[in-house]
Amino acid sequence: MRPPVARAIVLLTVALVTFGLARPLVANKGLTEASRIEIIRGISSEIVVAKVALPRGKHGLSLNSQGTIDEQKLATEMKENGAAIRAGMPVEITRITFKPDQLLFEINHGGKSGKKWYQHIEMSVGGTATPVGPQDAPVLAYGSYILLTLPLNAPTLTVDQVKKMLAPVLDFDRHSPTVLYSASLPPKTKAAIQKHEVLVGMDRDAVLSSKGPPDRKVRETRDGDEQEDWIYGAPPHSLFVTFSGDTVIKVKQY
Repeated sequence: MRPPVARAIVLLTVALVTFGLARPLVANKGLTEASRIEIIRGISSEIVVAKVALPRGKHGLSLNSQGTIDEQKLATEMKENGAAIRAGMPVEITRITFKPDQLLFEINHGGKSGKKWYQHIEMSVGGTATPVGPQDAPVLAYGSYILLTLPLNAPTLTVDQVKKMLAPVLDFDRHSPTVLYSASLPPKTKAAIQKHEVLVGMDRDAVLSSKGPPDRKVRETRDGDEQEDWIYGAPPHSLFVTFSGDTVIKVKQY
């Protein structure tokens, strides 16, 4: 037998639900399968431009469906981990993770080091630890994450709706070569893009238009200058494109 107060609360809740004055709490099941497939096809692997700086680390940047960025959390991440991506840099959406009420976008592979499992294994001989597997150079492709909180109980979303929600942080329009290079570049650079070649002096957008996203990225500081290598292909036939800032300073084909 329920106590009188508890019984009254139960009866009141039943009455409110029965007459449509309140809704029973139902767990948000997330997007439909059709919406997920459409979003993956329309956004995954897209080359876009970051409108704001994105922090390193697994937490990244958070925003809601109205485009409001969690500025306090972003400032904390920047202070603790530093910037992975500067505003204005082309980036790639490498993975999309679906949660009941959120979408997690992995940017540039999330900044994973790229170290293989066997590179962590060492053998101790005479007190000296020696790696067992081959130690390739670490891939320092700085990446980040964007966590988008979806509208309440939104089972369906289109690609255009998601892009609109991400518009405060990502530019989905600047990556189109036909828009970027219709009349703004010298004929020599345009010809190189058409032939899928890379020239010293190109910027990142031009290289992406010519070659697409690289297979690997390595960032190093050389003589006090922070540089980034974009590596296309696998040895022994690899193309190295070296950037200082946003400009290509060296191109080497192996």
